[in-house]
Amino acid sequence: MATTLHAHLPPLPKTTHSSSSSSTLSPMATSAAFGSRLLPSAARATASLALPSRSSSSSSSLKCLRSSPFVSRLFLNQRRTSVFLSARGFSAVSAPKCFASDPDQLKNAREDIKELLKTNFCHPILVRLGWHDAGTYNKNIEEWPQRGGANGSLRFEIELKHGANAGLVNALKLLQPIKEKYSGVTYADLFQLASATAVEDAGGPKIPMKYGRVDVSEPAQCPEEGRLPDAGPPSPADHLREVFYRMGLNDKEIVALSGAHTLGRSRPERSGWGKPETKYTKDGPGAPGGQSWTVKWLKFDNSYFKDIKERKDEDLLVLPTDAVLFDDPSFRVYAEKYAEDQEAFFKDYAEAHAKLSNLGAKFDPPEGIVLDDGSSKPVGEKFVAAKYSTGKRELSDSMKQKIRAEYEAVGGTPDKPLKSNYFLNIMIVIAVLAFLTSLVGN
Repeated sequence: MATTLHAHLPPLPKTTHSSSSSSTLSPMATSAAFGSRLLPSAARATASLALPSRSSSSSSSLKCLRSSPFVSRLFLNQRRTSVFLSARGFSAVSAPKCFASDPDQLKNAREDIKELLKTNFCHPILVRLGWHDAGTYNKNIEEWPQRGGANGSLRFEIELKHGANAGLVNALKLLQPIKEKYSGVTYADLFQLASATAVEDAGGPKIPMKYGRVDVSEPAQCPEEGRLPDAGPPSPADHLREVFYRMGLNDKEIVALSGAHTLGRSRPERSGWGKPETKYTKDGPGAPGGQSWTVKWLKFDNSYFKDIKERKDEDLLVLPTDAVLFDDPSFRVYAEKYAEDQEAFFKDYAEAHAKLSNLGAKFDPPEGIVLDDGSSKPVGEKFVAAKYSTGKRELSDSMKQKIRAEYEAVGGTPDKPLKSNYFLNIMIVIAVLAFLTSLVGN
């Protein structure tokens, strides 16, 4: 997302794109915020695909399907399954009774995505897909879905045709068989599940995801074009901040998300950026060609920051929105840190990616669904040490850390509250001990 899309938005005149459904598309195509890797601007002719949503089994959605020249060949089966509707508009066959997405189907879909990654090496384009669906968010708009964000709207032809989304039709083709198999998973969840899984499968950090996103139901609910970033704006730093600040992201998150440029490559015939081929891309995997940001462009690590800082290899791509990470004083603090400390980069990236994936989303259940703790269940109340302070005085940071350490020592976690009021019990024990002490003293 150096030019990344982690929050990105404005259209990308120059974006990278994948020649196939493989990973030749960087997660940040050429968007200024996606590091021009998530936002390719090529293959616009192929971006005329409209996909039906599980939550859009309405007549308008079916009409959208019929209007697409790709539908009759690629998504006929999806249409057949979506005509069996319940009163809520979901597929009556496998739609969950309570949540927007079925937790068990989400876990099974994740395993299928892992298999897809093994055979297609499509990590970059799947990361980009999730970013672009979420990156249209505008924090200044409260109403859903007008505010944009992770709501599955990218499946509709009108949004696929946005310049910044060129080539993402390939990602939809890859995921459509999984969507047909698991109709109880929303498009919004599937896009974010695929994006997070791709990062983790490429060696990146475990991302603290939650699911249960509700899909928009018709093309009219898609955001207007222009919310995604550009790869080569006149003032890269100002452009990145304009796009990502609108999404509620800060400088640290901009730089961390830009690090996803460690994945993928750019093709000049599609995006206008990069070389036709380098010694790192001439043999693939996937369709050969293009120019990558890093030597091992299917491995998620901190080499992006190291290579951008040194700029010694002419076969590695450096976009204006990449270079500015070390030129801008505020960005440079984080870029230097991540170049030296991969663990710090992974930690900040995981937090920023999770935040990006939730932007603008409406969850059902409202608290979301987590999948990685052995049992799918709603997310617990966040641990906030300050709520255990007394009076009007705020706890110091060191005291908060001590309280949190005690809290976790007895089984609590930031996302899992204790079943009993641990701190109240402590106060009771202290009071009892004080009373006993006073008796003994007397």
